[in-house]
Amino acid sequence: MTDTRRTALLAGLLYLLTFVASIPALPLLAPVLDDPLFVQSPGPAPGVVAGGLLDLINAAACVGTAVVLYPIVRRWGAAGALGFVTSRVLEAAIIALGVISLLAVVSLRLEGAGGGQEVAVARALVAVRDQTFLLGPGLMPAVNALLLGRLMFRSRLVPRLIPLLGLVGAPLQLASVLATMFGVNDQLSVASAIAVVPIFCWELSLGLWLAIRGFADAPAGAAPVLEPAR
Repeated sequence: MTDTRRTALLAGLLYLLTFVASIPALPLLAPVLDDPLFVQSPGPAPGVVAGGLLDLINAAACVGTAVVLYPIVRRWGAAGALGFVTSRVLEAAIIALGVISLLAVVSLRLEGAGGGQEVAVARALVAVRDQTFLLGPGLMPAVNALLLGRLMFRSRLVPRLIPLLGLVGAPLQLASVLATMFGVNDQLSVASAIAVVPIFCWELSLGLWLAIRGFADAPAGAAPVLEPAR
């Protein structure tokens, strides 16, 4: 296995890890997200803690995809490649902030908080997580798709249909997130679910293709950008 093939395999597995980690986290976090009186219930909350750890794994995998792909895609645009790394790091930081907010609610629960003030604090922390979910897994994948999708489309390292899904889905997802921020749309509405489908398919198909097939040889018409002489 060549170094390039190993890079593609690792990037693909990291993309797939974001799905494996983030999807099961949602039902595990549901008790703290859906129950306003969660903080008043007795005992530990191992499911919520596990969901938070899965979200942190998702955040780490997000950064990993950008770091692993950077040496490859920078040849087709160093600024875009660096922007993709920056965007992924920001996404991971936003996700981590949401996890910290929910773990703080778990800490209040373990301390035996039972008053109305603690309930209000817990609701505020859950509200912070809701906003991080909107900006992290909601907004940032659209930015990532614009940055990496352009590089992948230009380089033809994967079939162009794959980055095209991201380039088409990014404006839809951006519009959906902005509509939610301004109160026009709900994050869990049918319209939001439809808007996220192309982005979901873009990241899933990219991960599967890189893990199974690897990078394609760049055709002559997609020659990489030469670095300036030093």
